[in-house]
Amino acid sequence: MSDRGHILKLIDSAIDSGARLSSACAQLKISTRTIERWRKHPDSADRRKSAARKRTAANKLSKTERAQILAICNCGEFAAMAPNQIVPALADQGVYVASEASFYRVLRQEKQLAHRAKASPATHKRPSTIKATQPNRLWSWDITYLPSTIRGVYFYLYMVMDIYSRKIVGWEVYDTQCASHASLLIRKTCLKEQTIGTPLVLHSDNGSPMKGATMLVTLQKLGVVPSFSRPSVSNDNAYSEALFKTLKYHPCYPQVPFEGLDQARRWVLGFEHWYNEKHCHSGIKFVTPAQRHRREDIGILAHRNRVYAKAKKKNPQRWTGATRNWEPVQQVWLNPNKSSRKLNKAA
Repeated sequence: MSDRGHILKLIDSAIDSGARLSSACAQLKISTRTIERWRKHPDSADRRKSAARKRTAANKLSKTERAQILAICNCGEFAAMAPNQIVPALADQGVYVASEASFYRVLRQEKQLAHRAKASPATHKRPSTIKATQPNRLWSWDITYLPSTIRGVYFYLYMVMDIYSRKIVGWEVYDTQCASHASLLIRKTCLKEQTIGTPLVLHSDNGSPMKGATMLVTLQKLGVVPSFSRPSVSNDNAYSEALFKTLKYHPCYPQVPFEGLDQARRWVLGFEHWYNEKHCHSGIKFVTPAQRHRREDIGILAHRNRVYAKAKKKNPQRWTGATRNWEPVQQVWLNPNKSSRKLNKAA
């Protein structure tokens, strides 16, 4: 006998013994209207607030889907990637399994959400806000240390990146820091990217190689406008700083110092190829810098939009609103102020 049937039987027994319906219901902590409804509609649902209900979300992942997510995240191709890298890569292959949030949730529940695989400056004027809407209009460059086998001696990686596309457009490794090395690198990079005669801003920090006379004369001859960070403010050159962090946190970054310039250059050459051609960058909707530099990101992101639209049409209950925004990033700001940040979000 069901709980409802047992309650009705107890109520009827109490009434037959002379009890009033309201008194019997009070003892069982149930309303008289509920008893009347149960008698009138024996098969109706229990609408009491205290009644236990089985709630199953319409968009809940099945056991098969969860197993598929774990299998994808742990396969050789994706084992070293986070979900925000895996989901776009699957979309490029025409595959949709679940949202990025679902991937994170499943990995978190399985305790697999961790690293996958391997002060007050003086007051200075804030650098001008600069906007880039296409490649080769705004570059950033900087120098970082690479360790050598001799304690206290370093190699110096000079690296130039395009802020719009995030592509490494030029680099070199030297054993010293000086403006003449930087000048040569910028000349070679401008020739390779064919920027001579086009408007170009080159942003850097305030180091002596950046502001040396040889460097400044070279920029003037090439028609390149220099832009400088405030002293000791790394955020003013955030793009190059982020690039160097990506370089030194790369799983293949050597655990032992470089033995010579040739070894350091070979390793950076391999990193450049991976970063430009393989690395899906989060700041440009998870396409590679080279794809964005060649303007191929427009077609790639349009394809992802079609994949998501098809997935939503097939299983609409998974979405409560629009699908993920795969529209290309139209503009990139260097040292944005409040108004440019709002414009960037709106874009």
